[in-house]
Amino acid sequence: MSESTFFLLALAAYFLAALSYFAFLYSRKQGLASAGFRLALAGLFIHTLALVMRTVRSGHAPFTNMYESLSFLAWASVFAYVVVEWRFRVKRPGAYVLLIVIALMALASSPLMPKEATPLVPALQSYWLWLHVSVTILGEAFFAVAFVTSLMFLVTESRERRGRASSSGLTAERLDSISYRSIAIGFPLFTLGGLVFGMVWAYKAWGAYWSWDPKEVWSLITWFVFALYLHTRIVMGWKGRRSAAIAVIGFLAALFTYFGVNYLLAGLHSYA
Repeated sequence: MSESTFFLLALAAYFLAALSYFAFLYSRKQGLASAGFRLALAGLFIHTLALVMRTVRSGHAPFTNMYESLSFLAWASVFAYVVVEWRFRVKRPGAYVLLIVIALMALASSPLMPKEATPLVPALQSYWLWLHVSVTILGEAFFAVAFVTSLMFLVTESRERRGRASSSGLTAERLDSISYRSIAIGFPLFTLGGLVFGMVWAYKAWGAYWSWDPKEVWSLITWFVFALYLHTRIVMGWKGRRSAAIAVIGFLAALFTYFGVNYLLAGLHSYA
């Protein structure tokens, strides 16, 4: 089978996983959540095969254009969620994380995204590309999980303040803790991949560690937002709504870094 076939099979598995998780949200039957987790794992395995086949066929990393990057971000988001569910025994965010994954893969598979694997320019022919992009996207995937749990926190906390039981079955305190732990994983990855490896790659490719390219600037803005999240939480003791708001803003900044810079701002990373 071809890479595109494995991609579509992975998308189908994620779609079925999302349905299982949503059915769990409404029925609260644990077996449905377990089925969703197994389907997500199956999709992750199939998706891994698709990425490997893409790498072998193209001869380079599977994230050098927007189609490949979207596919890899979807894969990383499922991986991050699987880690979070396995580590923290939380199932209810799965439905919403998988909605993001399905949207990413649907966009990747749309006619808007060229699918052809093309030869890389010399600046991209470096193992630093592998390190920079893969680790950065993995960090952003954990930010995506924190984004979902932060939104869930805001809804749940509002219900609890009104004296109503949580519809998610998770307390606001628990969701707040999961958001923090997800960012605590994602932030070092984003720092290492987005800033450290990115600066080394820039120096190897263009002879300068920093050039104030829009992608670099917005990556730094995203880093500052999540640094603020951790600083205010660890040093100043912030929790709850303020922390959740910063997490949401941070993920939106990461989204703009990922999409907006590529298409709206001119620079080394631009598709405009």
